[in-house]
Amino acid sequence: MSLELVLICVIFSVIGAIVWHDKFSRQATLGAKIRGPSTYPLIGNGNLFVGASPPEILQVIGKLVKEYGKVLRVFLGLDFMLFVTDPKFVEVLLSSNTLIDKSKEYTFLRNWLGDGLLLTTGKKWQSRRKIITPTFHFKILEQFVEVFDKQGNTFVNVLKKMKPEEGVDIYPLVTLYALDVICDSAMGTTANAQLNSNSEYVQAVKDITNVLHLRMFDFLLRPEPFFKLSRSATREKKAIKVLHDFTDRVIVARRNDLMQQNGKHDENRNGHVVDDGLGIKKKMAFLDVLLQATVDGKPLNNMDIREEVDTFMFEGHDTTTSGISFLLYNIALHSDVQRRVVEEIRDVFGTDTRIPTISDFNNLQYLDLVIKETMRLYPSVPIIGRQSEKEVTINDITIPAGAGIAIGTYFMGRDPDLFTDPEIFNPERFAVERSGDTQNLFGYVPFSAGPRNCIGQKFAILEMKSIAVKVLKNFELSVQEDYKPILMAEIILRPENGVHLKFKARQL
Repeated sequence: MSLELVLICVIFSVIGAIVWHDKFSRQATLGAKIRGPSTYPLIGNGNLFVGASPPEILQVIGKLVKEYGKVLRVFLGLDFMLFVTDPKFVEVLLSSNTLIDKSKEYTFLRNWLGDGLLLTTGKKWQSRRKIITPTFHFKILEQFVEVFDKQGNTFVNVLKKMKPEEGVDIYPLVTLYALDVICDSAMGTTANAQLNSNSEYVQAVKDITNVLHLRMFDFLLRPEPFFKLSRSATREKKAIKVLHDFTDRVIVARRNDLMQQNGKHDENRNGHVVDDGLGIKKKMAFLDVLLQATVDGKPLNNMDIREEVDTFMFEGHDTTTSGISFLLYNIALHSDVQRRVVEEIRDVFGTDTRIPTISDFNNLQYLDLVIKETMRLYPSVPIIGRQSEKEVTINDITIPAGAGIAIGTYFMGRDPDLFTDPEIFNPERFAVERSGDTQNLFGYVPFSAGPRNCIGQKFAILEMKSIAVKVLKNFELSVQEDYKPILMAEIILRPENGVHLKFKARQL
C-alpha cells in the first residue's frame, strides 16, 4: 500500500471519528436532560436487555415506563432511543410530514423488502403511496372478500380434522390462513399453505421472520458486520432467495398474461389456472395495480414491483395473524361477548350461505367494537418506530439527530390515565355513547395515524371479521384450561406459548 493511500485512510478515519464523537456527544448531552436509566460506556442500557427473553423484554420496557414516565430515553449500545407513551407527544410526532422515516430496526427488513413502501421515504414514498392507495378501493376490497371466504372454508375444514374439542394451538394455523389470503390477494396466485405447511415457500417465510425477530434485541446481531458473520445471516440469505424467486416468477407470468390481453385487464372474468402451474387468476390483484401503474409516465420495473409485493406479503400476513389470533382468544375467553357476536351474526346473515359482502360486514357493529377492544389490549404492532434524521424539539424535549423514537402503542392501550379499568376487556368502551375513554385519539393508534398510517387497515379489519364469522358459524369457542398468553413484543406482538383454544361444533 502506498504512503499516499495510507495517509488518505488515516485522514478519513480521523474525520469519521470526529464526526462520530460529535454526534454521540450531542446525543449524550441531550439524553442527560431526559429521564431514563443510568448508562454505561459502550453498552449504554444494553445490560437491561442482555439475556432477557422476548417476554421479559416487554416487562423491562413496562417497568421503565412506570419508573421514568411517558417520555424516557435509553441507549441500546450507542443507539439513542426515545420511548414515548404520551398521546400529546404522539400526536405531534405522527402528524408530522417530516418525521416519517422508520427507525433503525426496520432496516433489518431491507434485504427482503428492498426500498418498498414500508422502508422508503421522500418523493419515492409519496409516489408509491399514491400508486398503492387505489388497491384498497371498495371495488377491489369486494373481490378480496371472496378470497377471505374461500380460505376461511379451508381453515374451518382443517380445524374439523384436528379434534378441536380437545384443544388446538390456533396461532400456526392462523398464520397459514393469513399467508394463503395475502398470497391470493397480493399476487393473484395460491400458496396452499394451509394444506401444504411444509412447502419451501412457507418454510422460507417462517425462517425470515424468525431471523428478523432474533435481531431486534440481540446486542451482537444488531450491527450489520456482526450479523453477516452469524448463522442467522446464512438462514436469511437462503430464505430470501426462495421468496424472491417465487415473487419474480409470478411477476413475469402475470406481466406476460397482461401483455397477451393487450394491456386490457378484464376484472369480471372469474379465475382459472394459467401459466406454469402458479394458479394465476384473471381478476384484479394487488400485483395487477402495480403492473399497470406508471411513475412520470414510465411503468414500474420488476424490481420496483417485487419490493411492494414482498412488503405487502410481510405486512399483510404477520400482523393479521396476530390480530385474528387474539380476537378469537378474547371471544373464547368472554362468553357474554361471544354470545352477543353470535347473535349479531345470526341477525345479519340468518341461514344465508352466500358469500358475504362488505356491506354485510359493515353491519357487524358489535364485532367491530370487539376488534377495537382487542387491538387496544393486543395491538399487532406493539411499538411503532421512527427515526429523527435532524435535531427536532417536540413539547420542550429536544431529540438529537439520528435518534430512534419508539411509540409504545401496547403500553398506551393499558394506561389507566387513558382507559378506565384498562385490564378489563370491555368492547362497549368504544361505543359512540361511551367515547369518554378515548379523549385523545392518539392514545389509541393500533394502525398508526397521520400521513404514514397503515394503508391496509380496511383490508385487515375485513379479514378479521370474515374469519371470525366463519369460525363462529361452525364452532363454540372456549379457552383451554390453564392457558394464558405469554406476550412478546418484537416487530409484531406474538404469544410465545401460542393461542390454545377449544372448539365445539355449532351450526347457525
